[in-house]
Amino acid sequence: MKYGFPKAIVNAALAVALTSGATQALMASHVGTAAADPADRANSVLAERVRKELVTLPFYGVFDNLAFSIDGGKVTLFGQVTRPTLRSSAANVVKRLEGVAEVVNNIEVLPLSPFDDGIRLRVARAIYGSTSLSRYGLGAQPSIRIIVKNGEVTLEGVVLNTGDRNIANIRANGVFGVFKVNNNLRTERS
Repeated sequence: MKYGFPKAIVNAALAVALTSGATQALMASHVGTAAADPADRANSVLAERVRKELVTLPFYGVFDNLAFSIDGGKVTLFGQVTRPTLRSSAANVVKRLEGVAEVVNNIEVLPLSPFDDGIRLRVARAIYGSTSLSRYGLGAQPSIRIIVKNGEVTLEGVVLNTGDRNIANIRANGVFGVFKVNNNLRTERS
């Protein structure tokens, strides 16, 4: 099974938005309810533990994207990070978890670039500064991830509807210095 953090926050963020009127980027498990198979239940528990360890890593922020898959006791880490220490920290915290036999670290460290750093900040301001998208920036872990590599922006995460997905794409495309935008944002229903 493959688990991505943005997909995991949708239900909790929506529940908070509907009950309190403000969306918060809560990280909640979307693994499922009661699994009939004990192996599925064990994978669900392990997935929740891995997710919790990764989202609580120091320096894990809006410009990083982490995901993982579990195959028995083998955990494969995916994504992109801006700091090499975050890559190694992710593998180290997962290795210590009970039930993890092997960790494959496929996390990409993005190249150091002042040009890309400027784009990251401008895209974040463009997206989270928008009145219609500002709710996605609330909480400890924003639900729209902004990945920049060599002037190319990739938006990862989950938004409530197609309109928000399109607005985020337009806002990112309008930022000076952006060569291309890959809009991988998913809506709640997809």
